[in-house]
This record gives sequence, structure tokens and C-alpha cells, in this order.
Amino acid sequence: MGAEQEIRDYLNETAQLIGKTATDTSTIRTIVEAIAECFRSGGKILLCGNGGSAADAQHLAAEFVNRFRRDGRALPAIALTTDTSVLTSIANDSAFERIFARQLEAIGRRGDCLIAISTSGKSANVLAAAQAARNAGIRVIALTGKSEDGLAALADIALRVPSKETSHIQEVHIAVGHLIAKIGGASPCLARAEPYSWIGTEPSSSTGATCIGPRTSD
Repeated sequence: MGAEQEIRDYLNETAQLIGKTATDTSTIRTIVEAIAECFRSGGKILLCGNGGSAADAQHLAAEFVNRFRRDGRALPAIALTTDTSVLTSIANDSAFERIFARQLEAIGRRGDCLIAISTSGKSANVLAAAQAARNAGIRVIALTGKSEDGLAALADIALRVPSKETSHIQEVHIAVGHLIAKIGGASPCLARAEPYSWIGTEPSSSTGATCIGPRTSD
């Protein structure tokens, strides 16, 4: 196989998989609505994953905090993959399986959302995080592969990419993640004419100034 054919084949496989995922609009819409509700109620987004999924967790946290393609208030999102002192102390003193769950126990609160990312759906520390979140009343949103068990079974909402190929699953995860950040982070209360009124947001004050959490002033 020549280089040009390999390039075409790979990108075509990615495009086809994104197309298949695009048919699951109901799941993506449910995720968007859960994220919007979390922010409206004053909650925050927590994210976790390993390897490339850890990078995706950090990437998506940055999109929420810095408002993906939008100007406006920063949104609270924390990747549980970044603090090396916390991660290594938990791994050393307890177990690597607990590196995310322990952080959830410390900073997670009812009303928050956990975005748990695992291409296989079998990562032990991500499964432990999902269970810790459920125990704390934190909604679990899973971004995973085609498997119906493991992480998907623990999640309140699971987007299962119909593939077993790690790289392609990750490519779909980041595309969907951008979409979630774009729409789920939007507040129709900030501009009543914006195209996201279907999220179902209502103004949190008489001015309709913001629907993103309870704050008394800017």
C-alpha cells in the first residue's frame, strides 16, 4: 500500500466512524443537557482518563474554563489528571486504581458531573472513579468504545463509539467533546437569540443575565 492510499484509508475510516456516531444524536443531546443543568445548578465538571484520554480530559477542561469558541464567564471544570503530587501520593500510599476516586471524594459534590473517558471501558481507575461518583450522587457521563459493560454499565449516560480501534475512538471523543463544550457550555440566558434554546434553560434572575450557577456579582 502506498503512502497516499494509507492516508486516505485512515482518514476515511475516521470520517465514517464520526458519521456513525452522528446518528446517536439523542445520547449527545442528553449529555449536553446534563452539562447545562450541572452549570445552572452551580455544579462543576470533573474529568478523568489515562494516556490519550488523560490528555482529552485536560483539553476539554480547558475548553470549558476558557469557553470554547465563545466569550463569557469561565465555566468550572477540573481534570483529575494534572496534579502529580496528588496522583503519585495516592498511587504510592493506596493504589493506582484510586488516583481519581480519592480526588472525587475530596472535591466532588452532589450536582457535579464526572466525564469519565476510557476507550476500552475497562480502565480500573476510571471504573473506580465512576463508582465513587455514583456513591457521592455525582452524575457519570462516559465516553467510551463499543463495549456495553464496564464503564458504560456504570454511567448514567454513555456515548459508545462503535469501534475497537483506540486511535479512532479517541478522534471521535475529542470531536464530541468539542461539541459538548460548544453547546453544553452555552447559556441561552446570555443571549436569548442564540440557537441553543432547546437546552431548556430559563433565566436565573429577572435580568436573565446568567444561567451559570449561583453568583451574586461579577
